[in-house]
Formats: sequence, structure tokens, C-alpha cells
Amino acid sequence: MTSGNPAAPAGARNVTLGDLAAMLRDQQARKVDIVAPAAAIRARNGQLVIDGTDPVLGPDGVTMSTGAYTPTEVCDQGLADKLSIPAAYLRRTREHKPELYDANVNGWLDGDARKFLIRCLQPGTGSGAGAARAFLSDGYKRIDNLDVLLAALDGVRAAGVPVQVDGCDLTERRMYVRVVCEQVAVLAPALLAGYRSPFTGAAGADNPVVFAGFVISNSETGCGAFTLTPRLVVQVCRNGMTISRDAIRAVHLGERLDEGVVTWSGNTLDKTLALITAKTADAVAAFLDSGYADRALREIQAQSGHPLADPQEAVQVVSQRLRFTDVQQAGIMSHFIRAGDVTAGGILHAVTSVAQTLPDADAAHEMESQGLRALEIAASL
Repeated sequence: MTSGNPAAPAGARNVTLGDLAAMLRDQQARKVDIVAPAAAIRARNGQLVIDGTDPVLGPDGVTMSTGAYTPTEVCDQGLADKLSIPAAYLRRTREHKPELYDANVNGWLDGDARKFLIRCLQPGTGSGAGAARAFLSDGYKRIDNLDVLLAALDGVRAAGVPVQVDGCDLTERRMYVRVVCEQVAVLAPALLAGYRSPFTGAAGADNPVVFAGFVISNSETGCGAFTLTPRLVVQVCRNGMTISRDAIRAVHLGERLDEGVVTWSGNTLDKTLALITAKTADAVAAFLDSGYADRALREIQAQSGHPLADPQEAVQVVSQRLRFTDVQQAGIMSHFIRAGDVTAGGILHAVTSVAQTLPDADAAHEMESQGLRALEIAASL
């Protein structure tokens, strides 16, 4: 995904670790985090204008002037939440009636005694408005993507287990890094007995191998905690099964921040990153273990063989309960038919294989995370 605003955070789907790191370094160099009282924030022509946030080099050195920032969708959501304005209405006004956007934001900021953290990006080249990427409480604790990535990789190295990065995603909301360890493999013949990959037609019965792994995810913009989630990967189709109940989380809550452009405390950051490194090493030890993978698969296979009397109805019920879109439901039905597995396990496979095809990384991650719940619903029918 990309944005028409040149300062807006770029997005990426299924990129390499190196590409992700390069994008994060570029963003890191352009970040500006501001804590401002409501009185110092105003909307003008659909942009947020914040006093004392734009560095200007003059004959007397660097001074801070008023900075203008174009809100992202995530920032608009934060504004809507903090000011109790319906989010869909606020987005519509900025797109079609910016004068109404300005009137609503300014009207509700007027007289507000709170301070807010606005996370911004300066333009990559030239001048012009930056991007306002998040509108948050001044008690938000920074756990940035690049720091998380480096600390988590340190944890993986410290654990001494050989792994591969199976793909990375970056959106305005979250970063996702999928890690797999092909040396930790277990067999899942019951889960894959009647299954064929909808991508290649390869039979699961001929290659019933499942690898252990996990997902590193984080948000810089208030869209979720730093999380390590175990994930099993089916070799024949690379379907991922995330086990959300066992996830390790660290939330972004901290002390109130002083006003102004924020210079984050190195000591506090070091402690946070040390904790992330330790949590990642713990996750490697817990999740990249044949015993853990075997136990998880036994639970999955206990439900996967349940036959479906009416597959079309099963797909419809699962889609309705998990609130999949009509397009996603059609994709699940198509993948289910191509895979040829008319059991509850076939529903699991169809949900997780369709998730791989979605261009929106947030939607893909959410859909994959619902795979085991889809299995449970289908097995109950």
C-alpha cells in the first residue's frame, strides 16, 4: 500500500527482512513525536497544524515554528476516539468537506484541558506537509518497529535456534515478521490426509509436514501491543496457523510525557528493549519446540476430521460468525473446493490459504488468526 502524501509511512506486503529494515530506517530518520496541549493543535484545510514542531534553520540557529501534518486514516481514528467524533463521519468530512473537518476538530479541541501525543513523519524529500500518523494519549509508551525488530532478532540469536524469516509486512497500523524453524518439524497426517494445496495441487498426504514458528508484531500508532504469537506452517502450501491464546504481549502504556518535541529516554528504551529481547528468547524456547508443536497439532487434529454434511452451509456459517466479507467468503468456498477436503479441517485450510492471497496485510493477519476459530465452528456443525 502507498499514500499520495509523500511523508506518509509506506507499506509493504511479503517483503524480505532486508527490505523491511531499510524502510524502517528511513522512517526512523523522519520521525517527529510531539506532546502538545489541545490549545496548540488546530485543524486547517484538513491538516493538523501544531505549534512549535517544525525546525527552521536561520541566522540565529535552529528555531521551532508551526508545523503542518496531513492525518493518516489511523490518525483520524485516534482523533475521533479522543474527541468522541464518529470516525466514519470525520474521515468523510476531511475527504469531501475539509471546512467541516476543521470546524469539528477545532470545536472539540477548544477548551479541552488534555495533552496529546502526535506521532508524525517529516517529508522524505523537499518541503511541504508531513504526515500525522497517530493521535494518542500523552501516556503512550514508545516501542518502535525498528527497535523491536533488532531486539527480537537479538533474542532469536541468543536462543541459538536456526530460523528463517518467512516474510514481512508493514502497514500504517502494524509490523508483522513471520519466523519459521524448519528444523522443528512434526507430522500431521490426520490434518492433511485429504487435502491438496489450492496453489499447486500437491497432496498433503504425500508431505504431511508442519513446521514450528511464530509471528513478531508491533504497532507504533496505538493499534496494538508488541506481540509474539506461535504459528505453525504447513509445508505443502505454506498455510499459517496462529495460536493466539498462547501469545506473549507487552502493552504501550507508560508515564505521562512532558510537552514539546519528545526526545525519548535512552535508559527507559534500553530497559524496554532488553525486556523484548528476553521475551523473544523465551518465545523461541517455548514455541520452537517439537513438544509444543506436537501438542498443538494433537488438539487441531482432534477436530479437523469432523465431516461436513453441507460444506456450503458450513462456509456460510463460519463466514457470518467471524464477520468475513462477501469477497472473503467466496474465496474460502473456492479454496475449499480446490483443496478437496470436505471436513472441518478443510475449512481451516481454506481460511488460512485465502489469508495468504489478501493484499491488505492487516486483513490477512486478522483472517489467519481466525483460522483455528473457524475450525472450532465447523467442527461443531
